[in-house]
Amino acid sequence: MNKADLITNLKNEAGLTKTEAESVVNLFFGEMSNALANGDRVEIRGLCSFYVKKYKAYTGRNPKTGKQVQIAPKKLPFFKCGKELKERVDS
Repeated sequence: MNKADLITNLKNEAGLTKTEAESVVNLFFGEMSNALANGDRVEIRGLCSFYVKKYKAYTGRNPKTGKQVQIAPKKLPFFKCGKELKERVDS
């Protein structure tokens, strides 16, 4: 399922216009992105949680040249599956 499919399903299930459904989906994902950008955790009970993991700077190695390279600190988003989703997918 992609974003367009989600908009279509929301439109059909909730009886919204396509524009309204698109606004809801964009608002939902926009707020999730804003929360993660602010370092907050996003938790959807029964489905999943998203959080930002911080990595410290370290010295790496360029695999092509073998030269040492300083890697800057970074933050990456992570997804953790909820218990109910795990059970539903596994059954």
